[in-house]
Amino acid sequence: MDSDVHVDVKDYYGKVLKKTSDLKTNACVAPAQPIPGFIRQALKKVHPEVTARYYGCGLVVPECLEGCRILDLGSGSGRDCYMLSQLVSEGGHVTGIDMTEDQLDVARMYLDYHMQEFGYKKPNVSFVQGYIEALTEAGLEQDSFDTIISNCVVNLSPDKKQVLKEAYKVLKDGGELYFSDVYSNGRISEEIKKHKVLWGECLGGALWWEDLLRLAEEVGFSLPRLVTANIITVQNTELQDILGDLKFVSATYRMFKVPKRNTESCQIIYNGNITGAEDSFQFDSQYTFKINEVVEVDGEMANILTHSRFADEFTFQPTSGSSKPCGVKPKALIVDPFELVLKMGAKSPAPATGGCCSTQSASCCK
Repeated sequence: MDSDVHVDVKDYYGKVLKKTSDLKTNACVAPAQPIPGFIRQALKKVHPEVTARYYGCGLVVPECLEGCRILDLGSGSGRDCYMLSQLVSEGGHVTGIDMTEDQLDVARMYLDYHMQEFGYKKPNVSFVQGYIEALTEAGLEQDSFDTIISNCVVNLSPDKKQVLKEAYKVLKDGGELYFSDVYSNGRISEEIKKHKVLWGECLGGALWWEDLLRLAEEVGFSLPRLVTANIITVQNTELQDILGDLKFVSATYRMFKVPKRNTESCQIIYNGNITGAEDSFQFDSQYTFKINEVVEVDGEMANILTHSRFADEFTFQPTSGSSKPCGVKPKALIVDPFELVLKMGAKSPAPATGGCCSTQSASCCK
């Protein structure tokens, strides 16, 4: 599995980068956004050495995690795993997979430290050496995870479709892939792809955002729902000259392993039972649900909500003039992440951490 790309990435993240300040762009640095108090507290308990070796492009924390089994693709030094360990509670479990032994050494070194810090009798975190293109080969079981997260890692893979296929395979029915990554406004040239520093900085391997939609459909996922997007800047003039007119965003998407259904819409009412989101629940850049407010959602959204861990958080009712809970409607709106950035005045469009965690974890995983 060790392609030239894998070798270069291992070298860049294991030997070249020693701390976050070594990065040459802000592609793999979390944007400065307000972080909810419960997340801040969880991050404070992560060992400083683990945090210092963190290179993610956002804070990827979906809602309803208590009791969940979570997989972190490209877990690196383990910062997100140890933060999530506290959110899933001792009854849940977090698995981190990474191909870079130097990063895994850091993560594993502090396992006992974190379990003692959290007051857990037994570890609820484990780390696996392997490739995100070969999850089952690394020993991860099919249909075994409630949620998969990934933070600025998919772009580093030479085979993005295989990553999505493996993620789909190990997710349970109704499971979610919730991930932050780097996207371009056009396809990347071969010259840029072969530039080792640009690839290591998460730009050379970036997907054209429209290709993500195509790959997700081919694999079987629901339409990717854009949560938030932030512009990426390149401070290094030499690298900027090579990139030319290409533009980049770090964007968070969520997509689900749910049955394929005819495109229908539903009228739904948010029940307000997600802890930390009692008044409103921001699902993505398109939908924010206020408690007891009737909202008509597109068929993709209706399908997601009825077949995922969010089913119990909503009341579904017939659409106007229909005896059925759902009626035929146009397809879901596709949101261009670059247009979203412009619409928000180049500011982060979502409160909290990259639009991912405006709510505290509620107990949704059974």
